Amino acid sequence: MINGAHAIIYSHDADADRKFLTDVLGLRSVDAGGGWLIFGLPPSEVAVHPDEASKPGHELYLLCDDIDATVAHLKTKGVTVEDRLYDEPWGLLAFIRLPGGGKLGIYQPRHPRAPSWSASKP
Repeated sequence: MINGAHAIIYSHDADADRKFLTDVLGLRSVDAGGGWLIFGLPPSEVAVHPDEASKPGHELYLLCDDIDATVAHLKTKGVTVEDRLYDEPWGLLAFIRLPGGGKLGIYQPRHPRAPSWSASKP
């Protein structure tokens, strides 16, 4: 029986990105051994989209209730946020730059949210 999900962020500077997730985003973690941190995430959801040749195999987005407040808060912590805020039919989207060079999407959804894992189990 499935009881969770594990996402991976590939990075050119994993230590810097781990520090970012801990210090800036406030995610708690456990050391799986040798400094390999595994971070707890807020309740999550997954969607399946048609394959597009220009898209990577998987993507990770963080969700928030108020994109403007979240972006403003992240900027006070020195986070680089793309200037453009994308107004999509499914939500308001911004991208933050990770210290290791990658980018991470964060958005305020307009779509219905999936029920939590515990709420959906009989």
